[in-house]
Amino acid sequence: MTATTSTLSTALLTDHYELTMLQAALKSGAAHRRCVFEVFARRLPEGRRYGVVAGTGRVLDAIESFRFGEAEIADLRERAVVDEATLEFLAGYRFDGDVWGYAEGDAYFPYSPILVVEADFAHGVLLETVILSILNHDSAVASAASRMTGAAGDRPCIEMGSRRTHDRAAVAAARAAYIAGFDSTSNLEAGRSYDVPTVGTSAHAFTLLHDDEREAFQAQVDSLGAGTTLLVDTYDVTKGVETAVAVAGTELGGVRLDSGDLVVQAKEVREQLDDLGATGTKIIVTSDLDEYAIAALAAAPVDGYGVGTRVVTGSGAPTASMVYKLVARTDDDARMIGVVKKSKDKQSIGGRKYALRRLDANGIARAELIGIDELPEDDGEGVGDRELLVPLVRGGEVVGREHCTVEAARRRHEASMAELPRSAHQLSEGRPAVETVFVTETP
Repeated sequence: MTATTSTLSTALLTDHYELTMLQAALKSGAAHRRCVFEVFARRLPEGRRYGVVAGTGRVLDAIESFRFGEAEIADLRERAVVDEATLEFLAGYRFDGDVWGYAEGDAYFPYSPILVVEADFAHGVLLETVILSILNHDSAVASAASRMTGAAGDRPCIEMGSRRTHDRAAVAAARAAYIAGFDSTSNLEAGRSYDVPTVGTSAHAFTLLHDDEREAFQAQVDSLGAGTTLLVDTYDVTKGVETAVAVAGTELGGVRLDSGDLVVQAKEVREQLDDLGATGTKIIVTSDLDEYAIAALAAAPVDGYGVGTRVVTGSGAPTASMVYKLVARTDDDARMIGVVKKSKDKQSIGGRKYALRRLDANGIARAELIGIDELPEDDGEGVGDRELLVPLVRGGEVVGREHCTVEAARRRHEASMAELPRSAHQLSEGRPAVETVFVTETP
């Protein structure tokens, strides 16, 4: 193929049927009907009390890069995916619609209208797959990470799951975990791309490289200083702690435990460190942690957690199960009408949605109010219901970047968690902590 490769285009990060639908709609004349698409999840993962929206900023990047350049058009033509009339349309494609959504970092619940896309069918339908691939992954990671940081309390969590997922997913996962309260990541690309703080010292391979543990510790301290964190469980933990303090002195920054009964080991290591005079040395634990393991370590003398596999895979819920559905379109008289999917167990609710989070007099969320075709009214009895949908794209131009920066999303997550009732933060199985209420009659 001689055409120039469009390395930054997101246009082919989609499914074949998006383009064949477009071709058929262009031929029938329905492609230019104004439509409203909505992203929502019919349910939360089993036992979860809330979800966390993440990936919206990446969605905006993807929309801006959704262009069919010479390379994309040539590929589609060569594989006969669609006809020439459709290729001509795609060559000039630029999303020209409007997008609203929950601010990144906010909580969501079943049927929350997380993202609302308004455009003609041709421009809106093509975005389905790329939007869902981002939001489903990032929100799953952020939702798991939020439960972990909630269980950790004031103790920091480090995201270190890059080697347990796809290379690019690792970067997105680090971003999502940081939004949900993780303090740092091991992933350097996440640091470069999103300014997520990066940390790291050494693995067991470094110790095994040297003739003995003392030599390895001495090399690390000589290079990184006494404030470094030494991995003390390559051989014998008690001997490792003794050697670590002997090499670095009582100013040793930290020790890391990566195996065994972490509750028992943390207590034993804390006593040993204190007896050796290293009272300020921190204990960092890793080893397949999830929110339940972190909660079990709450009473142990642990100073921080390194979390890998479980956070990047959503801690048992690797997707947020969000869908992108057509919920309204214009009819032949240009009137917007709600449309409804009625398949068993997969029903949607028609109409363009608006959302408020109803807060009580103490500022605690009591309901997710969803209005159809109009914004629900504030009842005036609380501290002020919070409108949830913010403008993200207007006329094809991104206008909502301030709602999707990593730091803004991180602040939004913290504020949103403070709004939720106490039951939301329990790790035991239960219903969503906030009820979703439709306040307008559905068609």
